[in-house]
Amino acid sequence: MNPEKLQGLAQRLDGELYFDLTMRSLYATDASAYRELPLAVAYPKTIEDLKKLVLFARAENTSLIPRTAGTSLAGQVVGHGIVVDMSRYFTQILEVNPRERWVRVQPGVIRDELNMYLKPYGLMFAPETSTANRAMIGGMVGNNSCGSNSVVYGTTRDHLLEVKAILSDGTEMQFGPLDKESFYAKCRSSHPLEAAIYSQIRDALSDQAVQQEIIREFPKKEVTRRNTGYALDRLLEMVPFKPDGEAFNFCKLIAGSEGTLALLTEMKLNVVPLPPKEIGLICAHFHSIDESLRANVIAMKHKPSASELIDHYILSCTEQNLEYRKYSFFVEGQPQAILIIEFRRDTVEEVKAAAQPLIEELRQAGLGYAYPLITGSDTAKVWALRKAGLGLLGNIQGDDKPVPVIEDTAVSVEDLPAYIREFNQILQKYQLYSVHYAHAGSGELHLRPILNLKSKEGQRMFRTIAEEIAALVKKYQGSLSGEHGDGRLRGEFIRRMVGEKNYALMRQLKYTWDPQNVFNPGKIIDTPPMDTMLRYAPDQQDPEIRTYFDFGAVSILQHAEQCNGTGECRKTHLSGGTMCPSYMATRHEKDTTRARANILREFLTHSTKPNRFNHQEIYEVMDLCLLCKGCKSECPSNVDVAKLKMEFLQQYYDANGIPLRSRLIAHFATLTALAARVPGLYNFLIKQSFTSRLFKRLTGFAPQRSLPTLHPFTLKQWWTKRTPPVIPSDRRKGMVYLFNDEFTNYHDVEAGMHTILLLEALGYEVRIPEHVQSGRALLSKGFLKKAREIAEKNIALLDPMVDEQHPLIGVEPSAILTFRDEYPDLTRGEMQQKARRLAGHALLLEEFLWREHQAGRITADDFTDESQSILLHGHCQQKALVGTQPLKQVLSIPKNYRVTVIPSGCCGMAGSFGYEKEHYDLSMKIGELVLFPSVRAVPQQTVIAAPGTSCRHQIKDGTGRHAQHPATILWQAVKRKSA
Repeated sequence: MNPEKLQGLAQRLDGELYFDLTMRSLYATDASAYRELPLAVAYPKTIEDLKKLVLFARAENTSLIPRTAGTSLAGQVVGHGIVVDMSRYFTQILEVNPRERWVRVQPGVIRDELNMYLKPYGLMFAPETSTANRAMIGGMVGNNSCGSNSVVYGTTRDHLLEVKAILSDGTEMQFGPLDKESFYAKCRSSHPLEAAIYSQIRDALSDQAVQQEIIREFPKKEVTRRNTGYALDRLLEMVPFKPDGEAFNFCKLIAGSEGTLALLTEMKLNVVPLPPKEIGLICAHFHSIDESLRANVIAMKHKPSASELIDHYILSCTEQNLEYRKYSFFVEGQPQAILIIEFRRDTVEEVKAAAQPLIEELRQAGLGYAYPLITGSDTAKVWALRKAGLGLLGNIQGDDKPVPVIEDTAVSVEDLPAYIREFNQILQKYQLYSVHYAHAGSGELHLRPILNLKSKEGQRMFRTIAEEIAALVKKYQGSLSGEHGDGRLRGEFIRRMVGEKNYALMRQLKYTWDPQNVFNPGKIIDTPPMDTMLRYAPDQQDPEIRTYFDFGAVSILQHAEQCNGTGECRKTHLSGGTMCPSYMATRHEKDTTRARANILREFLTHSTKPNRFNHQEIYEVMDLCLLCKGCKSECPSNVDVAKLKMEFLQQYYDANGIPLRSRLIAHFATLTALAARVPGLYNFLIKQSFTSRLFKRLTGFAPQRSLPTLHPFTLKQWWTKRTPPVIPSDRRKGMVYLFNDEFTNYHDVEAGMHTILLLEALGYEVRIPEHVQSGRALLSKGFLKKAREIAEKNIALLDPMVDEQHPLIGVEPSAILTFRDEYPDLTRGEMQQKARRLAGHALLLEEFLWREHQAGRITADDFTDESQSILLHGHCQQKALVGTQPLKQVLSIPKNYRVTVIPSGCCGMAGSFGYEKEHYDLSMKIGELVLFPSVRAVPQQTVIAAPGTSCRHQIKDGTGRHAQHPATILWQAVKRKSA
């Protein structure tokens, strides 16, 4: 299309329209195997914007693809038209009626956040998905989503009361329940399109032969999850087609229609009372999948609120994930399958009373070998592990991946064991194995055979398996889609699943609603072959790319490809966690972890340049990555975008040179060492109004940002001049090395001093060994070649002396964690082996103190009995690699110290990021999400603790409060002071 037409459309919208290659690339995929560049991406802001988009699409013979979170697994939001992203502006909860139990929302409202809003009313929107912390109501309606609790609450369709929508002629229409007279009145509507869609369904479904054909060919009623094509069978249950049926409501058709009939602007939803507060999970362990499914039939007779399967593939994936490894605490032995069976009651005693008869029946039937009953807060960990299943599958390294090709089939619970046996026989015929997990209680397992879609054979098998399993599902009168929809993946098979006559009826319905095929063409009706427009070309050969970081058994491209698009990075600050701070502030897809992985995949795969990193488009998308490392632990697929960004920057510099400000920041340690010769002069110049403004203007730093001052002396100078105390042999507990990082040595000298004094007071000899800077600033700006030199120097100096008995302890988290995170990946050969050994003994201060406390060498008796309230903000990289729990535990060793951890993500400073002029506003916006309000809310006598130097600076600039390093807090609390 002529770009001038798109430019004209952009000027007429209150929202935004993008048609550059970057944005089109980011919206070319979802969480499926498909990829197609759209024409443009729209962020509509108003109803009028949506109408303009519809009229433009009609006039220009193009299409609109409605989208919210973009986590579709079947390619529902991949296409060649204009993607209409409703997730940025259509995010309002409009009205709640607690008495009548309904709520009105816009499509971009996140399911979990809706329930946070409803909780004070004692209500919730019941359908859930494993992506509920970022899945949006619009997408849930489009796919007719449900989740693990559907055995109790059904699907989204069952809770959709009314919708407002823009029809294909650009008019706004409301759909809701109608009695018989009102239905027939709609057929006589003065609005031609409204009259047409009601008349068409009246004429089609009034025919008894048509009704019998639908009943015969659609999935049998025992299959409660059924998303095959349009829900014609559901309409038959209403008046006028069933005289004593429920009120006619086109919402039952719109749910599951995948945006092919209209653009939804508002939904009225049924809400239900909150379930009983106590949860019990029987985590029944089995020797085989078949055994677990036979047990599931018994379990469902006991009416649990959920019965979910996890197989050994999912469990093995947890072992490779920093975040989810700790959630597998309940696993006993080596089960091939675990069935998570949930009971909800008002008391724990009632939960146990409900669970015990099932456990006994399973034992008597000889099904299973362990039945731990999990209650209390641990149930959230079990469910987190189950919900992470989809993302965790991305952990499988290499090009062979569990592929979503037939992962959404549903049959009756009673048929499930036999169906899965035949299913696996088909796979075994081709020497394939499938991952099995999810909704056993609803007759739907997510089944993913492991294929290489980059190979011609893998793509051939992709189709072969789809065709054979479709025939098997039809044999059992099941649904090819249970909850994830048809999309591009299953649409081709709808004809054979419902029969030719019913398919023709669906086509008639689609083109009555949407004569010009404006809305999401190629989904449900007239879908192209399921093996076209895949992400990878047949026998795609990945380029050989030399990298500075070691990416282990995979290439950098394969590491980026581990992102499967499930969008955990799109959760907001209300859901907690660190990933992804820039998205939490901007709510822009371009600023997600997913976008950064996608842009690298796009250009590393398709670039024709000798240096495939040499693209401004990649730079733009990577720019707002704060290197927080949240994705390293929170992304279920462990996509380490911080590592990818650092690699990209070095490669980009190789082609384009290095900006001056990047050089200044990267060489922070060297420049600070020079300034430290005259600390008074330096401090005067950066505080004095004129010189400070001049310096910031020349360097590109934000004029609003205060600059860190130098301490009058360095920690090394203080250490050299002092005489360490002699610790009596009866009090001496060991010797440790302190890493005197460049931030502590020049700026946070008191934190370093207090660390040394604290350790000595607790009976540990402290030594500062010879070493050089950590290289953190170099890494943050992508100076990997120089950082490797630094790493090798430190490894050579420290490896001979550091061991388990004499660990290397750090004050600044980002500096000491460099030994754990980047050094092993920067180095090669023998030096890499030394780096890995050294990494095992490089500890945060709190890790060492907690280890010693657990060994009984540090106790509460070493500290004051006075009371103190502490509000703790953890450092991003600390959270990602270690977590805040060790620090909370250490600060809680003094018996009357009470520690509250702020549920904040990144503070927003992120090293130099918050100092940079173009990033300052975003930096402060990130701080305002959780951190700043939390600090402002506590009394002045509450101590603010923050281990990161950047975090403490950000808290000071954002709130005026002075945060202390935990070493300072503990030094002030220790009883025995050293000199």
